[in-house]
Amino acid sequence: MDQSTIMNKLLGLICVFCVTININAQRIKTSKDSTKVFYDKVFKSLEVAYLHKKDFDWKKLKAETFKNLETAKDFKSSLREVKVLLDKIEADHSKVMYQGKNYGSAVDVQWENFSDAWMRKFKAKPEFEAKVLDEKYGYILMPNISFDDFSSENVHKIAQPLYDKIAELKTDNKLEGWIVDLRLNTGGNLAPMLLALYDLLGDNVVWGALDGDKKLINSTKLNKGVYDQGEKKPSYIKPSGELINKSKVAVIIGGLTASSGEVTALAFKGRANTIFIGEKTLGKTTSNMVVSLPFDARMPLSIGYDCDRNGNYYKQIIPDITVSKQDNFDDLLQDKNIQEAILFFNKK
Repeated sequence: MDQSTIMNKLLGLICVFCVTININAQRIKTSKDSTKVFYDKVFKSLEVAYLHKKDFDWKKLKAETFKNLETAKDFKSSLREVKVLLDKIEADHSKVMYQGKNYGSAVDVQWENFSDAWMRKFKAKPEFEAKVLDEKYGYILMPNISFDDFSSENVHKIAQPLYDKIAELKTDNKLEGWIVDLRLNTGGNLAPMLLALYDLLGDNVVWGALDGDKKLINSTKLNKGVYDQGEKKPSYIKPSGELINKSKVAVIIGGLTASSGEVTALAFKGRANTIFIGEKTLGKTTSNMVVSLPFDARMPLSIGYDCDRNGNYYKQIIPDITVSKQDNFDDLLQDKNIQEAILFFNKK
């Protein structure tokens, strides 16, 4: 049985268990019962699908966790134990989300490592941008994109306008290079990011997932505007004009480029005429699935390693040219990262 088949069976087991638990949850009478049902599902999910499931004694961990839970006053207070558990198993890219709050390891951000210009832009919660710099260079700011409706229709609704803005730039201008700025991309939903960048990526494998032994489980392709992960109804955009997948591209990354932001960068690894500029990324390069838990809680759970089109895994993405704290979002042509990109574009 191949790895892809095994993974599909494991995920199927989680989904079946999810239905059973949610039905039973409706009959729960006491806080103690609800805590047990909840953590039973958490452990079942970890044992079945967690990337490092083979590395831990789950029977022992479960006994320790339930012992600690004896002091919890109610279900909500019991959720503090989630962080303890996830820390023990080093699941730093996983968490439990319940009633608008996250329970898990917090990202330890060293804010002094970021420039004042970066901090101002980050606090302003920037949106997607696509424009021309100096009449010669395409500039795309791809921030985090997050939403809860993962349907093909909704992804298309979000991705198409972003793609159209980029397509308009390529059609109306003769550009010498493209800058994909991921400095402010902390993650979220990957599909619309890569669909928006389809013209630059072309019809290729763009990323994949490896199992705990670093063997390839599956690959994701872009093909004629379709985000192909093997689903019956995949996400897509309607492309227009010619591809620009041979154009020069500079990908700018930074210390809070994370998760889906990192995979967006990974999609350009192995692409010709591409350079990476900035600082090393945060290092959340594991593939997550979202597990449904009792009481409308959810848990993003790491089930694989992210890899590039050639199957290479990177704990962090390291730039080809390092630029630190020399950002300028008010005048992009004075931004050192972009100046380095322009130097790359002008090299023969």
